Order: sequence, then structure tokens, then C-alpha cells
Amino acid sequence: MFGNAGLEHMKLFGTKPEHFAKIAAKNHKHSLNNPYSQFRDGHSVETVLKSPKIYGCLTKLQCCPTSDGAGAAIICDEETMKKLKKENEAVEILAMELTTDVPKVYENCREIVGGSMTKMSASQAFKKTGLTPKDIGVVELHDCFSANELITYEALGLCGEGKAGEFIDRGDNTYGGQVVVNPSGGLTSKGHPLGATGFAQCAELCWQLRGIAGKRQVPNLKYALQHNLGLGGACVVAIYKKYNNEKSKGTSELAELEALEKKSQPEAKL
Repeated sequence: MFGNAGLEHMKLFGTKPEHFAKIAAKNHKHSLNNPYSQFRDGHSVETVLKSPKIYGCLTKLQCCPTSDGAGAAIICDEETMKKLKKENEAVEILAMELTTDVPKVYENCREIVGGSMTKMSASQAFKKTGLTPKDIGVVELHDCFSANELITYEALGLCGEGKAGEFIDRGDNTYGGQVVVNPSGGLTSKGHPLGATGFAQCAELCWQLRGIAGKRQVPNLKYALQHNLGLGGACVVAIYKKYNNEKSKGTSELAELEALEKKSQPEAKL
């Protein structure tokens, strides 16, 4: 499915095998600075292209490995965070949007691997926060295959439809470009331990927002975006920022939803 999604993009927009290989090489390079990464070898575009062919445009070094791993996050309300005196470390969830598959998913392979689900989740998250893709400084996205990372650039609005090849050629997906995508090395190089993957993404973005990501730190960072995907099917897009006392865009809406939820709950009686 992912290989065919890449082939469809090539047929429609003239994307080249080198574009997919550049994504994998970028992620393998990023993982050199991640001590938690499964692979820390680094591979050139040429090496990626020459690795064993899997399907379509995909070679072995463009596919996520079988992985073991773990990730965790501590989530609490603002009051509890202040009691714990964690203001300097806290990261605020501005939006977290879930979408599931719709009939359009079955139109083609690009849709099957999450095109529309990602686009819907992202648009809802940006609408809730009042932000745009241009505000995002770092992204951890579900690059189980290089083809999916390329398609996700467009679905998240990081570039226009059919413009992912140009986005990659400009280096807009790495340090010095528009946004740093998968500074951890992503699923392709950091590894993909399935159920732990989402929390690993969350951990990386929290480290980035706290400014403690070491050699892979993204400079001048304000907002971070997480994209996680499961086929059959659901997609989650979350937007984070470093906590401060100023109320963020979207915070009032969240407070209203929490108030409504509490109001709808029946009072407990002894």
C-alpha cells in the first residue's frame, strides 16, 4: 500500500525515486544525534537507493525496522503542575485531534495510507489553535515508509499538493529550512515499536520544547506538531508549546469543553 502510494504520487506529480531516498537519508542523518535511536549509522542518498528493493519506489533503508522500545508521558492539569513546581518543564497541549477513515479512503493508495485522515486532523488542530503550518518549527510524523512522510508533508499543509518534491529539494524538511521533520530520526531510523511510537514522538517534542535535545535541538522553537497514524484507520495530530502563564489560543475552548463535561457528570452519592 505504501509503495503504491509512492508510485501514484510519482505518476501524478512527477516525483522521482530520489525524493523518497532523500527523506530516508535525512532521517538516518538526524538519528546520528539521537542516543535512543535504533540505527545510528547514517546513509547517503546513493546508499539508500542501492539498498535491496522492497516494492515500487521503496528500498530497505526507506522502511521502518522491527523494533522494541518504550515511551511515556505524565499528563496533569495546570493546578497539579504548579503544585509539583514543574512550570519550567511543562509542555502545554494546545490541540489533539483524532479522525477516522471515511469512504474517500478507498479511492486510492494515497488515501488508504492516511492522506485525507491526516488532512482532516491537521485542519481541525490548526483551526482550534489559530495557528498555521508556517508557525510550526518541528514535526515528529509517522514515517513508517519514506512514501508516507512525503505524502504527509502535503496533508499537514507544510507544502502544497504535488509540491513535496520541491519542498524536499529545497531542504525545507530539515535544519536551516522551513521546518525540521523527525529530528529523532523518525520511525525509519529511530525505530517503530508500534504502541510505544506515539509516546516516543511526544517525548522528543517535549525535549525539543524544553531546549534539552542536545545536538539535535531545533533553534528558536515555539510550536511543535505530532502526527501519528494507524491504518484501518485513525490519525491523530497534536500541537504542543512550552508552558507559560499566558493563555494560549485554543485554551478557552478547551476549558469550556471541560466545564461541559463536568456538568454532564452525575454527582456521586454515598
